[in-house]
Amino acid sequence: MTNPFYDPYRVLSKIYGAGAHLKIALAETDLEEDTRARTVKTVYGVLERDAYLSHCIRSFAPKSPKQSVRIVLKIALYWLISLEKPRYLVTDKAVELLKRLGKGGAAGFANAFLRRFDEKKIVLPSGNAGLSIKSNYPIDAVEEIVREYGGRAENILFASSAGVTVRFERNEEKYLSLPHRDTPFDRVYCFENFTRDEGFFRGDYTFQSVGSVAVASAVEPCANFLDACAAPGGKSVLIAKKCERVTACDLHEHRVGLVESYCKRMGAENVVPLQSDSSLFRSEWAESFDGVLCDVPCSGLGTLTENPDIALRERDFSSLHRTQTAILENCSRYVKRGGCLYYATCSVLERENDRIVEAFLMEHHDFDAEEPKSPLDFVKKKYGLQFLPDTAYGAGFYISKLRKKK
Repeated sequence: MTNPFYDPYRVLSKIYGAGAHLKIALAETDLEEDTRARTVKTVYGVLERDAYLSHCIRSFAPKSPKQSVRIVLKIALYWLISLEKPRYLVTDKAVELLKRLGKGGAAGFANAFLRRFDEKKIVLPSGNAGLSIKSNYPIDAVEEIVREYGGRAENILFASSAGVTVRFERNEEKYLSLPHRDTPFDRVYCFENFTRDEGFFRGDYTFQSVGSVAVASAVEPCANFLDACAAPGGKSVLIAKKCERVTACDLHEHRVGLVESYCKRMGAENVVPLQSDSSLFRSEWAESFDGVLCDVPCSGLGTLTENPDIALRERDFSSLHRTQTAILENCSRYVKRGGCLYYATCSVLERENDRIVEAFLMEHHDFDAEEPKSPLDFVKKKYGLQFLPDTAYGAGFYISKLRKKK
């Protein structure tokens, strides 16, 4: 039988070493099917507790081990602390894997480390630094969230995922015997576990986050709609149910391919996928759309419960600000008189949300902010709605609705 740490190690090496995205790394790694569920649980578990596991290693290692050894130790510590596996089993598997990887020289170190590790002796720093380690949010994000949300900050930081969100087109009764939570959206449920079957390929259902569904639900029905940052296509397909025609753009060709596949699988024939840079003006689109959605690139910190690898990525807020502003500014030129411009992110930070819209409105007096409608709990901001992970099924996101004056 393969060492149970081996497949998690292969996936995590791609994430830590090559900067691969979690879901792509899982999809592109040939995992043992019999132990896939355990591998996925381990990978997610390590990433969800990365800051704490790193702190544990720093606390008991005299010097920082090489990355490959750190990954093995993080897997071992996750099994020891979170899965409560026997210490002898965890130690043996870690040592065995290091030898198999040709790192026998580190096997003695790992053996000694795991035998003397005692979680009761782990001391966390006080204040925001401790919150960062416990919650796995980057320290700069913790500081902003504490500053902006005060007493609610810890609820936001320690909110958990609501599970796997599935939106059904048909035949949901077949699956509702599985443990799940209802959402305020029609035919959208959060399952504790959900295994993809033939119904997915028939278009009976799709996996779509609560945030994605909520943003799409806030869009007004209209004739001609532009989804300016559309991949992978979930919002475009849902918006196409109430708009006659949806043009779905993305900057990268392979991501346009994702939109095409999504539309084909879900039978959305009134969506037109197109490769286009939404920060650059297309004169033929000037004042051509009744509605335009700018779900812009952002830090993604509102999706940390679903994408724990986001905490590992560098965030260049200056570059993000320029991109967010450029897309909103450019796409505003495509909105007809009386039409709507929607700005959305999957962030909980004001600097990516209300401040961007405020700066836009200061320069564009032909737009007025309107309050979007949503059945989800939200915090009303000056220019939009902020949804927070502790009350929005683990999702943090923002949407603003701007009406162009007639």
